[in-house]
Amino acid sequence: MNNPTWDLSIFYNGFDDPALRADIDSIKPLLKKPEEIIESDLPVVAKLEAIVDYDNELSNTIGNIMSFVHLTIAADNANTEALRIQDELGLQMVEVKLASSRIARYLSTIENLDEVIASSEKLSAVAFALKEDAENAQHMVPAHMEKELLRMSLNGADAWSKLKDRLMGTLTCEMNGKSYPLPAIRGMAYDPDPAVRKAAYEAELESYKKVETSMAYCLGCIKGETMTLCELKGYSDPLTMTLAQNRMDHETLDAMWTAIREALPDFRRYMRRKAELLGHKNGLPFYDLFAPMGESSKTYTIDEARELLVKTFTAINPEMGAFIDNAFEQRWIDVYPREGKSGGAFCSGNYQKNVSRILTNFMGSFSDVCTLAHELGHGWHNRCMQRKPQMLTHYPMPLAETASIFNEELLTHEVRKHADEATKLTLLESVLQDATQTIVDIYSRFLFESAVFEARKTHIPSAQECNQMMLDAQMQAYGDGMDPDVRNSGMWVCKGHYYYTGRHFYNFPYAFGHLFALGVYNKYQEEGAAFLPKYDELLASCGSDTIPNVTMTVGIDVRSVDYWRGALKVLRDEVEEFLRLTETK
Repeated sequence: MNNPTWDLSIFYNGFDDPALRADIDSIKPLLKKPEEIIESDLPVVAKLEAIVDYDNELSNTIGNIMSFVHLTIAADNANTEALRIQDELGLQMVEVKLASSRIARYLSTIENLDEVIASSEKLSAVAFALKEDAENAQHMVPAHMEKELLRMSLNGADAWSKLKDRLMGTLTCEMNGKSYPLPAIRGMAYDPDPAVRKAAYEAELESYKKVETSMAYCLGCIKGETMTLCELKGYSDPLTMTLAQNRMDHETLDAMWTAIREALPDFRRYMRRKAELLGHKNGLPFYDLFAPMGESSKTYTIDEARELLVKTFTAINPEMGAFIDNAFEQRWIDVYPREGKSGGAFCSGNYQKNVSRILTNFMGSFSDVCTLAHELGHGWHNRCMQRKPQMLTHYPMPLAETASIFNEELLTHEVRKHADEATKLTLLESVLQDATQTIVDIYSRFLFESAVFEARKTHIPSAQECNQMMLDAQMQAYGDGMDPDVRNSGMWVCKGHYYYTGRHFYNFPYAFGHLFALGVYNKYQEEGAAFLPKYDELLASCGSDTIPNVTMTVGIDVRSVDYWRGALKVLRDEVEEFLRLTETK
């Protein structure tokens, strides 16, 4: 790979590009359009059609600016030009949200909205989005308060979130006399050397002490503002608000957690066996959660990872294989960790340009290759969404993980088919590692965030309280599978999802996505290549209806506990296979 950083020039040629300033300056005039349209003498149908056109124009303009600015900051947290424009855009976004609210309030006043929509082909194409906006109007803050609340948030939750980004983007860890960025240290959890894993874990925990007090205030203030807004919007609690935002219901979430709690003992059996194999007697210490297993210790260069991904997915779907190859060729991916770069991985799509950009912190493990497959799955999802009008491309978080985890399943199963016994064990254990994270660890994160919201009813939890809540959540989720004396009290510090201002409980979507993707993968195994067109249409429709309705398009009832039990049986069978393969080792 000639250049392992992503190319953002598709958006602008730098912060001095006149096109960037022109687009930023065009936002303010655009924001006058909704009021002009609504107050005009146009028939209602014509007004709504003009609103749809406005929404597309504004989304394209803001999408390009935001892609350029946010991606720049993700790769370089200290970029002063990007940070300055981010602050400028923050003020603009207040007006953007007000304009969107004005449209939603107007839609809610149209008594015969269904008839109006049905009378126009353009409106019928985006009916779900228009009706959803009208329904959401009942959960908006009072109109006379909205602007002031949004502006206050810039110096409230938004500011705390930015401080979090700055703190974590510049946090370094000291290990063996050297200084490392946090993502690099966390990547050492996969190192084959147990001494390196343990030392990295200890360095990680020690580094959190430098920022944990500030991070506790960031977390507490973000959650406190959310609880105030939740009350103003008429929701009973933040979880109910989050479920509504995600087009999901408590029945679905409760069904999933019920099945997951039933399955926790199976994951603990796997962890205890892994602990025994690594020489531990009291469960698996946190620093060995990601320890590679088996005799195969293969690592990959980024070029080898590309070759493997392109070959694997081309054999399944040549169009997807070409898509992945193009992503590498066109520099969609920022590959390696470095100081100032965000940790973890993500994929960001841009509808107008029909491209995605992917951030990873690639260190060469098979898990890192799976991460690439995961994020490229998001990219494929973005590509499939091109089939729909832009207003129907905003899909809820639980469905956002469908394509990414489906990709992981395809990769691991295909690679295991052709692997020798030693490699099969390594890959099987890697699958169980990842499943333990998306099921068991995600459950611990859900429990932790629930506890933070509960504590925040009376006070801002201190760093020490947050540490204890994290330990308690890990104990409930991991049980005797994890060494109770070697957990990770600071996992709340490094997980950026806790600090999102507009997204809360960004944890259960990963468990949902993993288990739903297993159900989708089972459909693919049953039907083969004939299922792929249905799969692509499923992805395209994720923003077009509620979650239960979308999932039923492929015959999956997510309100049924039995569905989730069936999906978890796939993982239970993997645990049994792991225990069988390691019983004599």
